[in-house]
Amino acid sequence: MRVTRVTNEVSALAGTRTARLRVLAGPDAGLELDLPPIGVVIGADRGCDVALTDPSVSARHCTVAPSASGFVVTDLGSRNGTSIDGVAVQKVTAPPGVILRLGHTLVQLLPADEVVAIPPSARDHVGALWGDSPGMRQVFAILERAAQSDASVLFLGESGTGKELAARAVHDESPRRDGPFIVFDCGAATETLVESELFGHVKGAFTGAAADRQGAFAAAHGGTLFLDEIGDLPLALQPKLLRMLEAGEVVPVGGRKPERYDVRVVAATHRDVFGEVARGGFRGDLYYRLAVVEVHLPPLRARKEDLARLVAIFLERVGAAALIPTVGGPALERLAAYHWPGNVRELRNVITRAVALGGGAKAFNELPILLRPTAQAAEPETAIKADRPFHDAKQAVVDRFEREYLTDLLRRSGGNLSAAARLAGLERKFLYKVLERAGLRQKSAASANDDADDGPDGADA
Repeated sequence: MRVTRVTNEVSALAGTRTARLRVLAGPDAGLELDLPPIGVVIGADRGCDVALTDPSVSARHCTVAPSASGFVVTDLGSRNGTSIDGVAVQKVTAPPGVILRLGHTLVQLLPADEVVAIPPSARDHVGALWGDSPGMRQVFAILERAAQSDASVLFLGESGTGKELAARAVHDESPRRDGPFIVFDCGAATETLVESELFGHVKGAFTGAAADRQGAFAAAHGGTLFLDEIGDLPLALQPKLLRMLEAGEVVPVGGRKPERYDVRVVAATHRDVFGEVARGGFRGDLYYRLAVVEVHLPPLRARKEDLARLVAIFLERVGAAALIPTVGGPALERLAAYHWPGNVRELRNVITRAVALGGGAKAFNELPILLRPTAQAAEPETAIKADRPFHDAKQAVVDRFEREYLTDLLRRSGGNLSAAARLAGLERKFLYKVLERAGLRQKSAASANDDADDGPDGADA
């Protein structure tokens, strides 16, 4: 299977990759290999195409073959079965990004990416996004082309890099420009409220539903719906969103008949959404449906050649255009030395505050540039050394991340596993398994209360 997608991610432009298989958990974690068109046999027997060392995997466990619509997975009568999302399968066509459980091993199936390289744009802005750096011109080139189609777009990048501005630019330059542009924050409400606000509800669907109500899709009919922080969308609602993207229809909460809408969807997140797919917190098929065009917005620290222009823009917006000719010198050098954790949004606030406190300054260097004193230098990164095999070193980093993340997660949730699962955006059973793998969940008197709070499913850990 091959997924054609447009991306400005530099690593993706290195070449086309074939469909591949990645072992996420188990004794062979870290193993990754390409899948030939005829498929592979997976099992514990050394004669298998993919030989695993997990003793709970059968000698010839299953076969996996790429197909036009996903991956054909066939169980070969294994003793522990082949399952997807906890459901045992015999033969099924699974979507891209799916995770298979074979005994104690988790295997992810990834499609081939046919990456389209696009030359940089000649423009220095698209919509309200400005920049003359190579990274931003590459972004502009993709936005220009994406705007002319109805393909879904996924914007990835840190907070403050301009993801909503990019989404608005795609809408404004598209044939849908005269239609509505609706913004929906997927992380702004509870799961029940998100479903109602996104898909609408009918009268009497739940307590307080006194009348029918249209959702965000209905409001965006004929235009564009921007799903901000799509990585926070509850896992239970993701199949419903996928159906809307695939079929153009959705059933309102409490309704029986599907409603059809003509909506172009663009989405954004600051999360590592592909990592969330691997951890079970985001559906792989939804990710690939959203990321037909994938745009990585660079952080401000990676495009500091744009600083002077951005400062001038913000000075003009706050009525201090007279200072623009004086932008430079020590003040600009100080801004360039800062690492900008809040990105362009933080720069805008810094300039706005400086002008407000400047007392009628006549030059840019006279403005009081106030930066966060605790963030003068970026935190040093842990050194990665090539003193052991690649997969061993990678697994050590992943294990450390999981243990530190889960330890803090349990602290924040007060040890309640149901609350922890909600906070992490993971299915509860998946959370149990990663806790066990990290050695943070054991059957003991201390965990009995958690199981009691979690309900009957707590006994499945």
